[in-house]
Amino acid sequence: MEPPVDWSTWRPEKVATLLFVFREGEVLLIHKKRGLGAGKVNGPGGHVEDGETPLAAAVREVEEELGIVPLAVEPAGELRFQFTDGLALLVHVFRARGCRGEPRETDEAAPFWAPLAAIPFDRMWADDRLWFPWLLRGEPFSGRFLFDGERLLSGEVGPRESDSGAG
Repeated sequence: MEPPVDWSTWRPEKVATLLFVFREGEVLLIHKKRGLGAGKVNGPGGHVEDGETPLAAAVREVEEELGIVPLAVEPAGELRFQFTDGLALLVHVFRARGCRGEPRETDEAAPFWAPLAAIPFDRMWADDRLWFPWLLRGEPFSGRFLFDGERLLSGEVGPRESDSGAG
């Protein structure tokens, strides 16, 4: 059995983003083609580069992966992931109310619009079932998850913790 994570002293090794574009009754998802989670359905996103804010990174990644510009982007939540192989990942989650342009497939992602009533959780990371309802309700959230590879060992989601000046 894996030792529990001491979340009070946990620090991320990498910082990344996810940005979900919403339109009438649908959310823009991707079939991820490479990198962490390749083969799964997720939202567009990626790593925050040095000197870049999470918001700027989220917008840049959506533009690079899908060729669209997200509109009215706002923070939605934060997710902390600890993997048993040592990877510690902090993910800033954003939501957008629409976009300019039509999503196009790239070598990183194949986009598709999913009805909000039919989110394909069976093809997504296991933690998504826990925090995605918060995103859909528009409630700020914070989640912590322990994974062994792609297997969720433990996780919890609650109201967004107050910002500690990070951003």
